[in-house]
Amino acid sequence: MDYVSALVPPVVMAVFFIGLIRVIVKTQGGAMKAKEDAAVDAAIARAESARQASSTTEA
Repeated sequence: MDYVSALVPPVVMAVFFIGLIRVIVKTQGGAMKAKEDAAVDAAIARAESARQASSTTEA
């Protein structure tokens, strides 16, 4: 019976991990995908412009 008690925690963790991955995959996309993509693109553009502005002031 020791082998059963040794295997239970990894099996339980694996089941929860698989469930988490399924939730993450299922929530990708959907109605809000375009809005989320636009928000990420805007954040990247702001970071890039701030980086360029700081490099021009240093030169």
